Amino acid sequence: MSTLDPGIDPLYGLRAPQDPACDVFLTGTVFLDIIFTGLDSAPVRGTESWARGMGSSPGGVANMATALARLGLHTSLAAAFGDDHYGEYCWDALEQGEGIDLSLSRTVPGWHSPVTVSMAYEGERTMVSHGHEAPAPTGPAVPGRTLPDGPPRARAAVASLVPGRSEPWVARAARDGAMVFADVGWDETGRWDLDALPDLDHCLAFLPNAQEAMRYTRTDCPRAAAHALAERVPLAVVTLGAEGAYAVDREAGTAAEVPAIEVEALDPTGAGDVFVAGFLTGTLAGWPLADRLAFAGLTAALSVQEFGGSLSAPGWAEVAGWWQQVRTCAAQDPAALERYAFLDELLPGTCRAWPLRRAVPTIGFRQ
Repeated sequence: MSTLDPGIDPLYGLRAPQDPACDVFLTGTVFLDIIFTGLDSAPVRGTESWARGMGSSPGGVANMATALARLGLHTSLAAAFGDDHYGEYCWDALEQGEGIDLSLSRTVPGWHSPVTVSMAYEGERTMVSHGHEAPAPTGPAVPGRTLPDGPPRARAAVASLVPGRSEPWVARAARDGAMVFADVGWDETGRWDLDALPDLDHCLAFLPNAQEAMRYTRTDCPRAAAHALAERVPLAVVTLGAEGAYAVDREAGTAAEVPAIEVEALDPTGAGDVFVAGFLTGTLAGWPLADRLAFAGLTAALSVQEFGGSLSAPGWAEVAGWWQQVRTCAAQDPAALERYAFLDELLPGTCRAWPLRRAVPTIGFRQ
């Protein structure tokens, strides 16, 4: 559990002695993210731009891992870390700062950390990245994206699907009883062929955005796309950006749609990861489909109001602070508040002030 927001376990009352110690397993590439904010416009060639804000944090797959851990899920990450100060910082931030289990991760001698510089302006972002694929391990340690001994036994796993690629650990995780949640990126091949995503057959849930869903299903409506995807996976969730999200649960025979919370977005980096983490948390906890969508949308909305990926992932303190704040606003729509009434049973009576800023401008101050 994250050391930032202790005391709330979303699976309290559901845990049993025979359950796996790991709630969620994931693997991928960890980046060192350096985020500049407060830019008035995109950088212009041949000029120097000054940003009013800056932060640094682990990025890449660390965005998802952090979002899960801050919501109280026991999270295990298998990744390669650079043998440099960046890698040391990312490892410490994830293990000591967020309570993420890195026992399946490794430090690669002589390999430098991948780095992303992100510039946020006008609600959008521009990124520049550099890195090299981690070399294969020479000893028994488990590398970040190759798991010869299989993933640990877990309640759930998160997979990022890539067209034309199959990760053997995904099928293994599903056979061992894990609920596999999958997202997907832009198809650079331009084929948009669901059959090119073989690991989709092992997934419980698939969570693309509206453009991705419509391209994969050859539909012109994201809701129709969700129903088409539900023919391939038990649970299809399509994010609709400013409109919210729509989901179809094939096994339950239900569908749900929840509108987005209107916020002033500072930086969208990591919002998709936070949405998946929120929806996964609600699914493991057994919440109704609409509550899961509402909670996922809320956590994503909270994240875009801060900058950075893992920096902005909200924990229960931010959720509680938001709920306390909106209930005291006289102009609130009672029907809108009712949509989030399920939070009353989850949250403590007291909470920190919201919003809580976590960003720091440097890799790490010396003690």
